[in-house]
Amino acid sequence: MLNPTQIEAAYKEFTTDLPHCAHDGILSIDLKTLHDQGLLNHISGDEEDPGDLTQYFHVIESTEKVTLFNQQFIVWIVPKTEEEHPVTSVLIALNQPDKAHLEMAFTARGVYNTPRCVLKVLQYFLLDMLETEETLTSLEENP
Repeated sequence: MLNPTQIEAAYKEFTTDLPHCAHDGILSIDLKTLHDQGLLNHISGDEEDPGDLTQYFHVIESTEKVTLFNQQFIVWIVPKTEEEHPVTSVLIALNQPDKAHLEMAFTARGVYNTPRCVLKVLQYFLLDMLETEETLTSLEENP
């Protein structure tokens, strides 16, 4: 697991050339994305999930961003203003022993830029990445 200094260095590396580092581009959260991922009902609901992945992270807070990390993931949540409108950018990386590997980035604007929405989308992508990693591990073990 990377230490906080290494995590900060990875963030600087990724944000220096984000379009190149985010191989699949930067996903913009909107109604179509929420619908396609099946998240519309989850975002509007008030239920709390006791298995919520967002509860199991170390947190580093600065004026620029909030960094969440554990043994599997590093997440940077970066609030900013673009053309006088608030925007939240989220970068998700795998926390590998020697280096972070950026898996995806997304932004939330307008009505989608709420803590509930951003955290629900983040949780969805973290669970999706866990499932993908489990599938890849299973395939490697059973060729």
